[in-house]
Amino acid sequence: MGRSMSQISFQSVSRVFRRGSEEILAVADVSLEVADREFVAIVGPSGCGKTTLLRMAAGLDFPSSGSVLVGAREVAEPGPDRAVVFQQFALFPWKTVRENIGFGLKCRGVPAAQRNAAVDRYIEMMGLQGHENAYPHQLSGGMQQRVAIARSYALEPEVLLMDEPFGALDAQTRIEMQEELIRLARVNPRTVLFITHAVEEAVYLADRVAVMTRRPGRLAEIIDVAPVRRAEAWEERPIEEVMDLGSFTHLRTRIWKMLRDEREAKAEAPRVTPLQRRKAGP
Repeated sequence: MGRSMSQISFQSVSRVFRRGSEEILAVADVSLEVADREFVAIVGPSGCGKTTLLRMAAGLDFPSSGSVLVGAREVAEPGPDRAVVFQQFALFPWKTVRENIGFGLKCRGVPAAQRNAAVDRYIEMMGLQGHENAYPHQLSGGMQQRVAIARSYALEPEVLLMDEPFGALDAQTRIEMQEELIRLARVNPRTVLFITHAVEEAVYLADRVAVMTRRPGRLAEIIDVAPVRRAEAWEERPIEEVMDLGSFTHLRTRIWKMLRDEREAKAEAPRVTPLQRRKAGP
């Protein structure tokens, strides 16, 4: 059976960075499969390589050993099959909401009528009606992130890569955006790799939560959340009700304990020699 074009595969991936004369093993032998239309969140201590993994899936960085595939192809560069949403909203300040959402489509040469229809669709889907002609500085942080997500979805990517997308938002707006992302994932599903420091966010959003160790980042455990979510119909309940459920609390506590143990560990990042790596690149 062939691989889905939206499946992400990390195959024995390691990444070495140089700091002066020292070589630091940041990610060590990570193997992880993200299935078609699956939402996987990665949590772990600061500096464990979460964002490095996402950047390798995006084609913005490359493993020192191992390989990263999207579909059947090894990632060698950024591509239209993958869209990235960063914590910083990365909107063009001189462009309106409409222009920001349609920018990628315009770069692709999509005809104006088709482009406008797509922009209209995602303005409605993300609740941006009435703000079409506003500039980023005229919007709240939550509204700006809605524009960034709409811009990514408008490209119709196979894979959505999200790096702490709600990290810069206040607590109330963050919760609203989490609920919005769950709704959007139902009506327009994508394969999602989601990086976060917030355990509650990971448990609420993801089908599976991958927990990483401290540097060098390795996969400690993968927690399967989807069966519990489906059994208790989390998506049909308000987020505050879901977070009061015993099942949610159990999963959150289990992951928190793993992360606390990692924080308390005193292991240092090992040094590696050039014989243990190959030159980073596609």
